[in-house]
This record gives sequence, C-alpha cells and structure tokens, in this order.
Amino acid sequence: MENQYDLTQGVIWKKLLLFFLPIAVGTLFQQLYNTVDAVVVGQFVGTGALAAVGGSAAQIIALFIGFFVALSGGATVIIAQLFGAGDRESISRASHSAVAFSLTAGAVLTVIGILITPAALRAMNTPADTMADSVVYLRVYFCGTVFVMLYNMGSSILRAVGDSRRPLYYLIACCVCNIVLDLTFVAGLGMAVFGVALATALSQLLSAVLVLAQLCRTQEAYRITLAKIRFHGLETRRMLRIGVPSGLQSTMYNLSNLIIQVAVNSLGTTVVAAWTMTSKVDGIYWALSSALGTAVMSFVGQNFGAGKTDRIKKSVRVSMGVFMAVTAVLVGVLMTSGRWLLHLFTADESVIACTWQMMNCFIPYYFIWTFIEVISGVLRGVGDAVVPVVITGIGICAVRIVWVFTVFVRFHTVVGISLCYPVSWLITAVALTAYYRRGRWLELKPAGSPAAEADVL
Repeated sequence: MENQYDLTQGVIWKKLLLFFLPIAVGTLFQQLYNTVDAVVVGQFVGTGALAAVGGSAAQIIALFIGFFVALSGGATVIIAQLFGAGDRESISRASHSAVAFSLTAGAVLTVIGILITPAALRAMNTPADTMADSVVYLRVYFCGTVFVMLYNMGSSILRAVGDSRRPLYYLIACCVCNIVLDLTFVAGLGMAVFGVALATALSQLLSAVLVLAQLCRTQEAYRITLAKIRFHGLETRRMLRIGVPSGLQSTMYNLSNLIIQVAVNSLGTTVVAAWTMTSKVDGIYWALSSALGTAVMSFVGQNFGAGKTDRIKKSVRVSMGVFMAVTAVLVGVLMTSGRWLLHLFTADESVIACTWQMMNCFIPYYFIWTFIEVISGVLRGVGDAVVPVVITGIGICAVRIVWVFTVFVRFHTVVGISLCYPVSWLITAVALTAYYRRGRWLELKPAGSPAAEADVL
C-alpha cells in the first residue's frame, strides 16, 4: 500500500494537490486570524489602533520573525531530502537540531524585540498618535516568539515528511482560540491593543503545544525526545547552509518593506490604516502563494533525495498550472467583491477609498508572481539557495529601495508608492525563469550523498 506521506510515488498532480490543499487552508486560517485582529481593532477601538497594529509594528514583526521562520525552510529541505532517501538516523538528528534551533532563536528574539521596540518604531517615523499602542502591541507579541518558532519549526518537520494535515488542524485550533480571545479581551473587557496582542500570544502558545505533543508521541523517525533536544553539528550545518540564504532573502524583502512603510508613514495616518487593510485583504493571495511554495519545496525535496529529477521537472509544469488557476480565481473574486470586504474593517470612507486605490495597483498583476513562487520553491527544494537570493535581492529589494528614493520622491502619492511592487515582480520573474532554464540545479547533490557530505564538511 502506498504511503500517503511519500511524495516520490503516485500521480504528480494528485499528490501535489492533496499535499497543497491542507497547507492552503491552513494559511487562509492564519490570514483569517491576522485579519480578525484588524477587524476587531478597527471596529471596537478605532483607526489609530488599526494603524498601530498593522503599520510599523507589522513590518518590524515581519522583519525579525520572517528571518528566523525562513531559516526553518532549511530544516524542511534537508529533512525532506533525507526522507526521500530513507535515512532514518539522520532524520532524527536533524529533527532534534531543528527544535533546538527554534527554542534558541525564539528566546533571543524575545529579548531583542522587547529591548529595541521603541527605537525601531521611532526610526520608522511612526505617527505620534499610534506610537504608544504600537509599543504595547510589539512588546506583548515578542513575548510569544518562542511559541511562534516552535510551531513553525514543528510544522516544517511534519510537512517535510509529507504530513500537511496535522499543521492545519493545529492552526485551526489556534485561529478559533484567537478569535474567541480577541472578542473577549477587546470587545468584552475593553483591553484594546493590549488585548489583541495577548490573544495572539496565547493562541500561538496553543499551536506550539499541539505540534510539539505530536512530534513527541509519533513513532516515526522524526520523533522528538525532550531529553535529546540539542544541536547536531552536521545536520545543523546542512540546515543553515540552506536556511541562512533564505533568511537573508526574507530580511531583504522585509527591509525593503520597512523602507516602503516609512514612505507610507509620510502620507499620514489614513494612508497607514489603508496600507494595513490592504495587507489583510491582499494577504489572502499571499497566504495561498506561500502555501504553494511550501508544497513545491517539500515535494521537490523528497524527489530530489530519491534521485527523481524527471518527476521534479514535471511537477514544475503541474504547479504552474495549479497556481495560475488559483490566481485567476482570486483575482476575479477580489476585483469584484474586494471593495465590499473593506467595510468589514472600518466605516471610514476615506480609508476605504485609499485602500481600494492601492489594491488596484496590486491585484491585476498577481499572475507575474506565479513564476517567482513556483521556481523559488523548486530551487529551495534542491538546495540551490545562494543565486536565487542574489536575484531576488536585486530584482525585488534593490528595485523597491531605488524606487522610493527616485520615483516616489517625484510622485509622492499612494499610486506612486504602490506601483513599485508589480514592477519589481516582473524584473524578478524574468531573471529567475532564465536562471532555472540554465539547469544549474541539476548539478547539485541531495543531503546524505557522499558529494553533499564533502561539501558540508
């Protein structure tokens, strides 16, 4: 009987779709729970609080959390390759190293985040009327970063071995918990921004406990024994070799977004609130995009470990078709009903009008991103990390930064800042596609092979 978690066998489109769907639903729930924060704050506290939760604070969280979560992608790739190769002993060492890393990174992030919050917000030119709430939100959020790291790393381990369903179940539980606590703390007890942040931290604690409990009770090779959690040199180096470039890529993305946030802040609180709302509605697509990228990376990782390069090439075509179809549906839904959805967040018509103007600069161009997400997933899955980081660093990050200091200076408007996104997508998509077609990734060796061991050592 075929192992349901083995992605190296079976019909490609069925395996990819069955693996992708739980991740997609999970990321939508994650987006829902972020959106509920904005809805509750916008409706029960006000526009200023909405800007505080989703403006500079959100960008700082994305910068710091994004780097370490991206590092967990190294664990996904290595464990997936080892799973495809059937190396149980190395899987166990890699899993324990991954959990040790998440605990260490979470603790470091908590301390750094709490200490730098006021200075970081001031550096971003955060509007004075949102500063106090932003500080509260960030500091409470950073208190829960160990839980964030544990959940993301645990989910990465499960997805690496082909299990995308359990992370979904845990995320649903987290989302329901967050909604209930949001309404209780904010609408019921009047705890405002502090209540939203506390609800988020407690929900993340629940998801971390659930995923860790599963890893501890499984009988598979990736089982976690608490007494054995520590860093294993070879496996840690393998993961960092892939994870660090991914983390740097995430940092470059978020640094460019921080600079853009500073530009947005210069346009006033209404525009900051609109930018926050845009990220919540627009985030539905990015949640699905991230899910597909994760699915492709795990699928390719297992098949690369098993030496099935032909199956990888076929999966690229299948993934592109699936993602194009998903994109077409989302573009249609958002363009026809997106403005109506904005009334869920606020009754402020000026904020709604500004948000819709931004969304029209993003939504019609989602199709370009299809190429970036699929090809990046393939390259990460085979462990080709450095060159794609350079490409995205120039195509996405450098282009946006240059745009802010040139085009935006000349056209100091909402449209003037928003259009840097589709322009940077197009440049990056063309460059990544050209690099993939060169086929350098075919020369790489999977984790556990003699050639790969020599490179790491």
